[in-house]
Amino acid sequence: MEPPCALERPTGVPFTRRLAARLVMPLALVLSLLPPRRIRAVLHLACRGAAPATATQAKNARDAMCAVSLRCAGPKGCLPRSLGAALLCRLGGSWPTWCTGVRVVPPFTAHAWIEADGHLVDEGVPDDYFTRLITVAPGSRSGR
Repeated sequence: MEPPCALERPTGVPFTRRLAARLVMPLALVLSLLPPRRIRAVLHLACRGAAPATATQAKNARDAMCAVSLRCAGPKGCLPRSLGAALLCRLGGSWPTWCTGVRVVPPFTAHAWIEADGHLVDEGVPDDYFTRLITVAPGSRSGR
């Protein structure tokens, strides 16, 4: 069973936020094609100097990505959606915790998401539903 995703495009996203999301979308799509270690390295650079995103900032960024892209709004668009939401937060000076991980109870499922204030943002599952494999948090340092 896939985690619930925003299968409907959010309504009420302001024009300026939708425009910013459209500008971030190509970068998110390109990043999603890179190997995980490169994604992590790019995100570590991007989050430098950013304040932690609030739950509201992270939700607004996630909603904006879903509003401008059907791919991001669907269950298979978790990687570009999470990357785009993180980058969109960064444009505003903040950074959510970007995560990738797996669900280890059958069936095995890989997923990418953002967190704020220690909670998954709009995923519709408990905070311990996934096992985190890679995280890029505000103030984190790139390490091996």
